[in-house]
Amino acid sequence: MVRVQRRAAAVSWVTAIALARRFWWAAPIVALTIALHLTRVTLADRTATLNAERQTWTAEIARADKQRAEDQARWANQSAAAWATYAGALADRQPLIVKSTDTVREYAKSDAGRVLCRAPDRVRAIDELDASLSQRPAASAAGGSGQAVRPDAAASPAGR
Repeated sequence: MVRVQRRAAAVSWVTAIALARRFWWAAPIVALTIALHLTRVTLADRTATLNAERQTWTAEIARADKQRAEDQARWANQSAAAWATYAGALADRQPLIVKSTDTVREYAKSDAGRVLCRAPDRVRAIDELDASLSQRPAASAAGGSGQAVRPDAAASPAGR
C-alpha cells in the first residue's frame, strides 16, 4: 500500500512536469492576469479615495461660500443699521444746531451780546496772535488779504 502511494506521488510529479512542459506559455499569462487584477483593485481603491477627497473639498468649498455669503449679509445689515443710527443722530442734532445758531444770533443782537461777541477784526487779531506765538506766518482769515477791494474788476487779485 505504501508502494501504491509512492507510485501515485511519483506519477503526480511526472504528470505535473509533463503538463508544465506542454503548457509553459500559460504561466506568464496567468501571472499577467493576477497582476492586472491587483492593479485594478489598487486603481479602484485610489479612485474611491480621490472621489471621497473631492466630495470633502466640494463640501468644504460650499461651506466656505455659505459662510462668506452669511458674513456679507451680516455686514450689509450692520452697515445699514449703522447708517440708520448715524442718520438718526444727525437728525436729532439738527434742531439743536439750528436752535444754538439762532440763540447766538439773537444774543449778539442784544446790548449784552454786542459787548461780549467779537467783531471780525478782533477774531483776525486772535488768529494773528496765535500764528505769531507758533512762529508761523499768519494765515489770512476767510481767504481775504486784509486789503480793500480794488475798484477795477479786471485787475488781477492780490496784485498778481
